Amino acid sequence: MDFDDTPEEAALRTEVRTWLEAHAEPRPVAGRGRFPGPDDPDYVERCKQWQGVLYEGGWAGITWPKEFGGRGGTPMQQLIFNQEQARFDVSTGAFAVGIGMAGPTLIGHGSDAQKKEHLDPLLRGERVWCQLFSEPGAGSDLAGLGTRAVLDGDVWIVNGQKVWNSGAHHSDWGILIARTDPDQPKHRGITYFVVDMRTPGIDVRPLRQITGVAHFNEVFLTDVAIPVENVIGPVNGGWGVAHTTLANERNLIGGAGSGSDFSEIARLARSCGRAGSATDRQKLAAAYTRMQLLRYLGFRVQTALSQGQLPGPESSVLKLAYSIHVNLLGDLVVDLQGAPGMLGGADALEGGVWEQAFLNQWMSRIGGGTDQVQRNVIAERVLGMPGDIRLDKDVPFKELAKP
Repeated sequence: MDFDDTPEEAALRTEVRTWLEAHAEPRPVAGRGRFPGPDDPDYVERCKQWQGVLYEGGWAGITWPKEFGGRGGTPMQQLIFNQEQARFDVSTGAFAVGIGMAGPTLIGHGSDAQKKEHLDPLLRGERVWCQLFSEPGAGSDLAGLGTRAVLDGDVWIVNGQKVWNSGAHHSDWGILIARTDPDQPKHRGITYFVVDMRTPGIDVRPLRQITGVAHFNEVFLTDVAIPVENVIGPVNGGWGVAHTTLANERNLIGGAGSGSDFSEIARLARSCGRAGSATDRQKLAAAYTRMQLLRYLGFRVQTALSQGQLPGPESSVLKLAYSIHVNLLGDLVVDLQGAPGMLGGADALEGGVWEQAFLNQWMSRIGGGTDQVQRNVIAERVLGMPGDIRLDKDVPFKELAKP
């Protein structure tokens, strides 16, 4: 495992930091206030403006091929840029799905016409994308999706419901999977589409979360007409295309980092008079240990990328370790405050940023595969343990019992 940058990586890091210092302001110290989020009126505009700056500076889509407007770089170079960018007060979240998931899928599976139509506007920051995959009855078992698409001349007519769609309420385009052949087993007979979110029949309804923020949405599709040229990859072969998207999603979440700086946790404990007792110090020591473990797990992923390899079990283990950590850390930062930890918003300590950490833990623990799903992945694909018995694997989808 490599802990230090190679000379080439160190040179790139210096170049990135110099450029960022010239184009962005340093990020405020964590815990001093909330950063702009999806509910801020100017959030999407901030993201679009910064994406445009990245494009003009040559830092948009670092791993994308040069022919599509990218830098033609490596995942390691993208990781270095992300690490340095995290130090600055810029907004990028509105493009997580587009740049991190939709774009790579289009590059890998899209036609020349589709790439020409979508990639440059996405990279420039002109179009925001969302993901229309999960359904009320098909979350962890995504292949059990029931949204139907029926061919009618030169369009597909889509009916169904999607849920937990990040940013759908401010998206221009969406990536969608729907069932096009119910006579095939559930992992087949699925087709991958791109859809204009302004198409008649699309009803986006924001979901207010426990944090008070409406980041997720439910999306209803009623007789939505999608042109045949919007199919990505082969008809009925969308499950394989979706795997490209899902792999990129896991990498996004698994690489999120520990979520906090331990010095801020220690400062919170001192300010609440909770840094002296043996019990509290054990809790703080455990949090510090988890943060260091995440750091070193991150080094494993970084080492694989530095050596030109795609992370394998490292990403799965890192994703689960991160989920466990945000759970325990959320509990800790509220517990350290005592009774005031029950307050929120302007009445809470430091504007309620610590309560947000507690309430927001579920997004990371569910998104990109629940903790339980991650454990199955690690057991089967990393440890080589026997897989679950799946009786529905070869049964036509229309014959499967539905609740």
